[in-house]
Amino acid sequence: MNSSTTVLNSGISRKRREFEMTKMDYLKLLVDEIHSTTVATIGSDGHPQTRIIDMMYYDEEGVYFLTAKGKAFYDQLMEQQYVAISATKDKIAVSLRGKIKNIGKKNLDIMFEKNPYMKKIYPGDTKDAIEVFQLYEAQGEYFDISNPSNIVRNTITIGKAEAVQTGYFVGKDCIGCKLCYSVCPQKCIDISSVPVTINQNHCLHCGRCAEICPKQCLSLIHI
Repeated sequence: MNSSTTVLNSGISRKRREFEMTKMDYLKLLVDEIHSTTVATIGSDGHPQTRIIDMMYYDEEGVYFLTAKGKAFYDQLMEQQYVAISATKDKIAVSLRGKIKNIGKKNLDIMFEKNPYMKKIYPGDTKDAIEVFQLYEAQGEYFDISNPSNIVRNTITIGKAEAVQTGYFVGKDCIGCKLCYSVCPQKCIDISSVPVTINQNHCLHCGRCAEICPKQCLSLIHI
C-alpha cells in the first residue's frame, strides 16, 4: 500500500467515526477500495443470477462498469435496465439497487487507464466488444461492523432516488418501560424521553425490541 492509499484509508476511517461520509466518499469506497462487487440481475429462468463485476469508475453522476456485448449479462442489462449490487471488504459493506443505462463507449478510455489490467484482458482494438453501463439512479446502504460493539449504517442515494429510512420505529403508544433497551445488542435506544427513540445509524434491525415490547408499538419499515 502506497502513502496516498494510506492517507485515503485513514481519512475515510476518520469520517466513518464522525458520520461525515458523503455520497462521493461511499462511491470512492465502492470503486477504489472494494472494487470487485456482486451484481444481480434476473436470469432467463426468472430467478436471480449473480456474477462478480468490477466497478471501474465513479463521478457525481453515478457508478460505471462494463461488459462485452456477446454476454448473457449484457442482454439482461439491456432488457431489465436495473441491477442490485453488493460488495464487502474488511467487515464493511456497500449495497446499491437501481436503474442503469448503456452509455456506449463513453468513459471507456478513462476506465481502461484507471484499471490497466483491462488492457491485458482486451488488448488493442478487441475492447471494441465492450460497452459501458452507468448506475445513475439508486438507493442503498453502507454497513460497517469493523467495531462490533458500535456498528454503523447509513443510507446512500445516487441521482434522483429518494432516501428511504428503513428499520424499527417506536410509535406513540410507548410507555417508557425500557424493556427494549434491556435487550438491544447495540444499546442504541435513547430512553431519556417517551416515546423512546432508536438511533438508526447503530441499529442492527434484529427485532428484539419489537418482540419484547408490551404495547407492540414498534413497526418495521423496509423496502
